[in-house]
Amino acid sequence: QVQLVESGGGLVQTGGSLGLSCVVSGSGSEYYSIAWFRQAPGKEREGVACIDSRSGRTIYGDSVRGRFTISRDNAKNTVYLQMDNLTPEDTAVYSCAATIIPTILNSSMVYWGKGTRVTVSS
Repeated sequence: QVQLVESGGGLVQTGGSLGLSCVVSGSGSEYYSIAWFRQAPGKEREGVACIDSRSGRTIYGDSVRGRFTISRDNAKNTVYLQMDNLTPEDTAVYSCAATIIPTILNSSMVYWGKGTRVTVSS
């Protein structure tokens, strides 16, 4: 099975930047595309971004496109989410997840990390 561990969350002011990391491990983990999701208290989980396991193709949610960048370092088994120009609307718990098919649809995810909290102050 695949394990995912997020890190990098914290407190940042509006307009600031923050980088998140997702370390992926386990047998067969290299065959999964990795996606980022976020969920604010009382709100539905939202797909943020995904990076394909082989091609490196990226997918972004409409609310973050142009501000967030997903990337990967295969040698380190790590997927990153660089978040720029943050607003309070970005406050949420951010989780990474593994999927066979590259997508940001929640239902397609096979494995999930526990999440890391991001708070953007106004």
